[in-house]
Parts: sequence; C-alpha cells; structure tokens
Amino acid sequence: MSGLAPIPLPDGITSRQVATETGLDMHVLEAGAPDRPLLLLLHGFPELAFSWRRVMPALAAAGFWVVAPDQRGYGRTTGWDADYDGDLHAFALPNLVRDQVALIRALGRGHVHAVIGHDFGSPVSAWAALLRPDIFRSAVLMSAPFGGPPAIAALQGDVHGDLAALERPRKHYQWYYSTRQAAPDMDNPPHGLHAFLRAYFHMKSADWKANRPHPLTGWAATELAKLPTYYVMELGQDMPATVAPEMSGEHQIAACEWLTEDALAFYTAEFARTGFQGGLNWYRYATSPAFRRDLSVYAGKMIEVPVTFLAGAADWGTRQVPGALEAMETTACADYRGTHLIDGAGHWVQQEQPEAVVEKVLAFL
Repeated sequence: MSGLAPIPLPDGITSRQVATETGLDMHVLEAGAPDRPLLLLLHGFPELAFSWRRVMPALAAAGFWVVAPDQRGYGRTTGWDADYDGDLHAFALPNLVRDQVALIRALGRGHVHAVIGHDFGSPVSAWAALLRPDIFRSAVLMSAPFGGPPAIAALQGDVHGDLAALERPRKHYQWYYSTRQAAPDMDNPPHGLHAFLRAYFHMKSADWKANRPHPLTGWAATELAKLPTYYVMELGQDMPATVAPEMSGEHQIAACEWLTEDALAFYTAEFARTGFQGGLNWYRYATSPAFRRDLSVYAGKMIEVPVTFLAGAADWGTRQVPGALEAMETTACADYRGTHLIDGAGHWVQQEQPEAVVEKVLAFL
C-alpha cells in the first residue's frame, strides 16, 4: 500500500493498515483519540471508508474515536479473494461481522459504543448488533432498513420471471450484480470508469430530481417495476448503460460540493485498481438460496441494543424492499429509537448532508 497515492482526506483523519486474526490486513481511516468511546463506521457499495470523510472530524470533535475500514473486497484492505469462482462464503454476512470483531480486537478494544453502517454496511451493522450485542452496544442503520432475519419458509413464486415477462421487460439489479458479466461491465464501461461512477452517484442522489420514493405494496413484479432503473433495470441493459443517460452536465459537476472531482478521482483510482468483483460478491451471497437458509435459524430474533435509522428523504433505498422499513420500526428491533429522513439527501446521505447526519447521530448517541 505504500506505493499508492495519498488519500485526499480532511484535516484530522489519518490512514493506516491493521493486521487482523482473519488474515485481512485492513485499511482504516481514523479520527479522534484512542482513549475515547469507539465508533465503527461501515461503508456500502460502491464506496470505501473514504465515504465517511465528511462526518468523521465532527464525530471525533464530539468526543469519540472514529474508525472506518475498507471492508472485505474493497480498497486498500488486502487478504481477500475476488475470484468469481472462489470461496463465496467469505462474503457471507456472519463472516463480514467476524471481520469487524477481529478488527475491534486488533484495535485493542472489547466493544464499540456504536456501529454505524450505510447501504450494504447497514445489514452488516444490523447483523453485528443482532449476533454480538456484547460487542456492538448500539447501531445506526443508514439507507437500507433491517426488516429482521429471513423466515424459515422458502419464498414462493418467480418474481424474476415475472419481471422479465412484463410489457417493459425488467431485471433486479442485485441479481444482475450476481452474474459473472457484471464486474467486466462495470470495470470497463464504454464512457470510462470516472464517467460511469459520476453518473451512478448522481442518479442515486437528491441531485437527480426523479427520485421521489414512496411505499410499494409487495414483492411483486408490477410493484418492483415502479423502482428507478438503477434498482430494477431494463432487461437487456447493463449498469453502465442504465445510468449513462443521466450523466451530470459540466455545470452540475462543478456545483457538486458533496462529490468533488478530486473525491471522485480517488474512488475511480481505487476501483480501477481493485475492480468491482470483491464488492459484487456480497450481492452474490445475498441473492443465493444459501443466504436465506443459513440465516433463517435466527428467524424471529430481534436486535436487542438501541437502534436508529437515517436516510435521505430522496433515497429509494428505504423502499426498495417493500415492508422492510415498517418491520424494522415494529418487529425487528426491541429498542428502536426512531426513523429520520433527511431533506436534501438521496442515497449517499453522509456525503450529501454530513452536518444533518452528525446532528442525528450525536442525538442518538
């Protein structure tokens, strides 16, 4: 890692590698004093520990030691295998929780004051709190609601066949991400990786004015087809083709303070180096029948530690799984402390509206 370019970080954030018992050499960003209560921040896809750069200094100034790792499959963390034909169970949710337990131990701590997860980091945080409440003493879930462990009964019906049979044929992005072709599509998009990521981040943000989320009535093709195409795609398109028509113009790019060209250039350089397969393997496990079977042993178990949920008001992530938000608020958490939808933010809430996120997180803590 020593030969890589410096990370464009705000003052007060440092970067280092931490060797762990799992074999991962985890790259972490940190802010604040190590004698303070520990906050662990877990990113999602296609992001990095870098996605927390706009909230870490303020959380540290409030009296916390703030640590954000590049998770398994991402960035400057090493020791993982991105081979499509490799060991997929390395990317199972319990193993991703194990990675964080090992990191906490390597940092010399026995627990964290709170685990805070965004996007796919949200289910990792939720499962961490559910499986090891002794270590993860509270949780802030962001953008992806936790509706509870999967039921023991198998899902009925073929929603993917129904999506493909619609008058406007569609496919679900998570199942596309699980295909062998997804990584090559995204690693080498026709307009270049920087342009692809700019369009992807833009289309899922509050800057894309078509994001007006509302509840869906159920997990059925006709309902899922109401989601934007970055979630339920055109059947014949890949993800670069899906977001390309929504590329920001020059003036929009120049005005985008939450994702400057320098910040995007860092994302671009990191994913150009690692590719996307490591992150896509998370989706491959999540869409496999083994995922539901392995985790259904916890069916009905609630998260017992305090939980709150934050998301952008323009984030379709809160509604992409029908009923998940309501289940989180009523049946998945024994000590639920509220849902907070933040104006002026879409999916990338901690990057788009960092001050509002810090305010809500500190109020919870």
